[in-house]
Amino acid sequence: MSKKRRKKSPVRATLRTASGTSAKKTSSKPRTPSASKSSKNMKNRPDRSSAPKASSHKPPSKALKSAGAKRPVRGTAKAGLSDLSTGNGTPRAARAALVEGAKAPAFSLSRDGGGTVSLSDYAGKKLVLFFYPRADTPGCTREAIDFTRLASAFAENHTAILGVSADPLKAQEAFRDKHELSVALASDENHRMLEAYGAWGEKSMYGRTFQGIIRTTVLIGAKGQILKVWRHVKVDGHAEQVLAAARAA
Repeated sequence: MSKKRRKKSPVRATLRTASGTSAKKTSSKPRTPSASKSSKNMKNRPDRSSAPKASSHKPPSKALKSAGAKRPVRGTAKAGLSDLSTGNGTPRAARAALVEGAKAPAFSLSRDGGGTVSLSDYAGKKLVLFFYPRADTPGCTREAIDFTRLASAFAENHTAILGVSADPLKAQEAFRDKHELSVALASDENHRMLEAYGAWGEKSMYGRTFQGIIRTTVLIGAKGQILKVWRHVKVDGHAEQVLAAARAA
């Protein structure tokens, strides 16, 4: 007789269908990646041991190391510019030394009408240098007119007057002709004399800072010494103050 196949139990089939899983045994141990996959991952990872570590301190330059010198203090290089020459033999450090009794820095500038004007041209007489920001502006115009008005009184006291700005000569001459100025005007477009006399520096206007001419007046004696310095000049009554100082000198 042929053996009859056993029919599957309907209960077992029902249970299998309901669970949706096979009767395989599940292992409680975690799966570990195969050796081939692990080696691939290791290849893609960067080698941290060979990477350089970040340092918060920058090493000093080779030049400083070899010379054994210290790093320059911040601002030292900028301050060192004061030792440079202004181009006419006057060091920029003279700005700090421009005090009463000091020797006036020498200069030679182009002047209105042609030619040049130098400090040596006024040897044996007193000289008023008035530095003004810009020709034909309201304050500068009033100041130049005031010195022109008192020019004869200054001359009686053996005192010459010279106005200096950074305007080109054409602007200076137009300024002179427009307001009929009798005082001499000189142009210092490269600012060398202005710096030597401390009349060039940082200014502020409407919340903005910039480099420009600081309204300054210097009275120089007959022997070339600084008699008096007025800085941040207020125009009203200033020419009279300078005349009084020239008379008293």
